[in-house]
Amino acid sequence: MKVTMCCAGLRHLLQGLSFSAKYYSKHNPPQTVCPFSKIVPKKCHILGCSKGTCTHRTAPPGSILPCRFFSCKQEGTKVPSKKKQNTSMVTSELLHKSLLKSEQKNWNNISPAYKAMTKRIKEKLEELHNMCTLHSRSPRMRFGENVYFEENGCIFLAKADDGEGNAKILFSVEDLGFSDAFIQRIRISPDQRYMAISLKSENSEEATCIIMKLGNLPVVEKVIPSAFSFEWAANDVLYYTAQKNLKCQNVFMTTFTYQKHTKLVYTEQDARFFVDLYCTKDRRFLTINSNSKTTSEVWLVDCRHPFESPALVQARTMGLIYHIEHRKDQLYILTTYGEPAEYKLMKAPVASSGKENWQLVYALERKTKLVDFEMFTDDCIMFLKNAGHLYLNVISFVSHSVQSIKLPTWACEFELESHPEHTTSTCYFQLSSPVHPPKRFAYSFKENNLIEQAVQEVPIITNCHTTRLLAKSKDETLVPITVFHNKNSKELHRRPLLVHVYGAYGIDLNMSFKEEKLMLIEEGWILAYCHVRGGGEQGLSWHRDGCQHNKLKGLHDLRACIRLLHQVGFSQPKHTALAAASAGGVLAGALCNTDPALLRAMVLQAPFVDVLNTMMKTHLPLTIEEQEEWGNPLEDENCMKYIRSYCPYQNIKPQCYPSVLITAYENDERVPLTGILQYVQKLRKAALDHASRTSKKGNWIPNIILDVQANGSHCDSSWEHSLNEVARHLAFLNRELEEVCHPQHHSKSCK
Repeated sequence: MKVTMCCAGLRHLLQGLSFSAKYYSKHNPPQTVCPFSKIVPKKCHILGCSKGTCTHRTAPPGSILPCRFFSCKQEGTKVPSKKKQNTSMVTSELLHKSLLKSEQKNWNNISPAYKAMTKRIKEKLEELHNMCTLHSRSPRMRFGENVYFEENGCIFLAKADDGEGNAKILFSVEDLGFSDAFIQRIRISPDQRYMAISLKSENSEEATCIIMKLGNLPVVEKVIPSAFSFEWAANDVLYYTAQKNLKCQNVFMTTFTYQKHTKLVYTEQDARFFVDLYCTKDRRFLTINSNSKTTSEVWLVDCRHPFESPALVQARTMGLIYHIEHRKDQLYILTTYGEPAEYKLMKAPVASSGKENWQLVYALERKTKLVDFEMFTDDCIMFLKNAGHLYLNVISFVSHSVQSIKLPTWACEFELESHPEHTTSTCYFQLSSPVHPPKRFAYSFKENNLIEQAVQEVPIITNCHTTRLLAKSKDETLVPITVFHNKNSKELHRRPLLVHVYGAYGIDLNMSFKEEKLMLIEEGWILAYCHVRGGGEQGLSWHRDGCQHNKLKGLHDLRACIRLLHQVGFSQPKHTALAAASAGGVLAGALCNTDPALLRAMVLQAPFVDVLNTMMKTHLPLTIEEQEEWGNPLEDENCMKYIRSYCPYQNIKPQCYPSVLITAYENDERVPLTGILQYVQKLRKAALDHASRTSKKGNWIPNIILDVQANGSHCDSSWEHSLNEVARHLAFLNRELEEVCHPQHHSKSCK
């Protein structure tokens, strides 16, 4: 079931109900998604056009993959009046330019100090990348005897029996003049006469959909700008959603017959909802999914009659999330309906799809995370996470049995491969961890067992030890930590420690393989992943316990995790660094204010650090959707006070801060640069004020550095751009921790 934001399966439906596609380019890792907000049911319309007239029905909502916006405001929380907006805009623009120029000058002065180490790290990462990708390959999609795959910006067609040596090129990004773009999503029409491809640049949030007519000489049939998701309802009927200002609220249908035409099929009028498309595995229905963070509504397009108006499955009900699959005239519904409010698999007849007819098929155990889900002819597979371990549950619709298989203990992430034909007898997937390159596995329905594929010649670490800990938070809740370290490392309390945190939107920490993690383990670092509340590692309740008025619990969790790591002998504060990105910057920045002595350094990527001012600006595209995550300070004074109590920007004060490196992007539509510039300026001033007040005590001044990238965006980066960025981050961390580890290089310490 491919309902994803750049990763396979239901992953982001389950993590944030934000849908998109899988990146088929191996150089573009999965992007994280971020959520939405409270729902007050409004009206939207299904547009069924017949003879030029439109019929309107009451309909659903949806939301967007957040990640976060910054405010341009500084200390205040008042919204400027319309009369002052023009003056404020001019002033803000001048301030932005001044701050940017100042930070660029500062970076140009500081960056040469990291140049040599950055070069060494880049060379090592390139070497590891080449080793790990030498025997890897991009996903294959098999339709009958045809196999489609993407390599280096080209899409190939091969015959299953001929091998790939005689593969035919169907599409080339470079040949069409999109040299700076990568392939994001591929959809083949049922009769394989057409192929729809989305291309995306790393400097833009919007993608372009190219429709190719296949044949002896493939040709471009149509170009659709700003298309987000798209699916074939029939051989020559394509449905797609249009993205505007980070929102998807319109669904269109376009045909490729002799009577070619395009028409609007569906419009969502509630700004809190985001619309996405999906085809059931058996291709019987195309689903129009309108979702917020807490509420879903699905409309079905019968693929046998793609021109008929969509039919409603279940009217939106506050707090009810559901997603649809189909098998043998039954709808299979993945939903939070019923108690407890965690995911369950239910079913209902197509003709009687209301929730009063939903029958339970399978319910998850307590504190279990549903990571992904795939439907087959007589079975479905659920990928689950429980107590830090991955499981594969096979549900048989024939024998009505459930088989649970524990996956290898080293595995932290999985990637479900594409299975376009639901009649296949084997399910393929890959397992990985931050320090283990992906390894391919298969589950055979016929043999009823798990098969490890041919051994890949990649450097699987054998001397890396994995430890799972539980930290007791302020309210006695046990918070999971996953730790990796080299078995040969001695005196672990003296080794550098890199802590990772996110804790928002119900999204898990990214624990997929990264070359830099492998390198750090080889060099004796300890890696720790803190699965704090607000994330999704232990199900939907884990997220609910860390959002809105519970956000401080995530901060308490992070503090408890780092303290436990130090207590059990994993490093110590002066050797500890913290890494976070996007909304993870909230907890990282908050800890930096409340417990700076726990850290020596911190690296942040496009961080969200001004929650209060951002949530006061409802004109920003994501603010309304994210009120469920952070609250609505405009209407709730208690909410405003609560956000102010932890907001990183609002709580900066003169004290001894750790050194900080922040990377930001000029083209980031989710985290405007101005907010980061102001945060860095305020943080640096606080550190300098503290140092000036305590200069007689021998206090040192931390490095507060901002690296502004002209290219790149919040979610996507090329391999080359990511390589440079990661190398700079690691050079910064090595330099900061080296100064502490070797006192002769740094005589002063923070008191």
